[in-house]
Amino acid sequence: MTDYLKLAEEMESPRRFNHSVNVAKTAVELAEKYGADVEKAYLCGILHDIMKDRSRNEQLQVIHSADIVMSHVEIANPKLWHSIAGYAYLKTKLGITDLDTLNAVRYHTTARADMSVLEKVIYIADYISEERDYNGVDEMRKAAQISLEQAMFIALQFTISDLSNKKMVISPYSLDAYNQLNVDYYMKGKII
Repeated sequence: MTDYLKLAEEMESPRRFNHSVNVAKTAVELAEKYGADVEKAYLCGILHDIMKDRSRNEQLQVIHSADIVMSHVEIANPKLWHSIAGYAYLKTKLGITDLDTLNAVRYHTTARADMSVLEKVIYIADYISEERDYNGVDEMRKAAQISLEQAMFIALQFTISDLSNKKMVISPYSLDAYNQLNVDYYMKGKII
């Protein structure tokens, strides 16, 4: 069996590796709270940024070797590439076939509509891991203790607003996730 922790340490900068360890720890806590598979949560936390410190060329090579065709929005935003490359790396290089695990890594940056509990756990764990100190992180941590959906709604509001203010492209996956949460939860009074 592959030592995924060692692999992450070898492929990531010390700062990124620390982040991955913290995301794995937070993901386990959220998985226990919300009923996701704890082992998968740990694995996804450790591996979610496995390609982030790789060069853009290496990320693109891994993506293309997995026969993934990126959308024009994905091509226009290289910050999204590491999650797509991570998905491809897990699938083609590590032989991971569990779709929930693969999707948790693939959508940890953008989110998407109809996310599994594991996908939500990784998305939120990435936002609130121990070393995060951005303005609003405490609100996000509190929301994550109330519901994954509430935390996601806040995270997506922040992300969409931030990208719009910077005149950057916004992934349709993020918009779909936001709209679904808005309709399914906010409009029904489930999100405060």
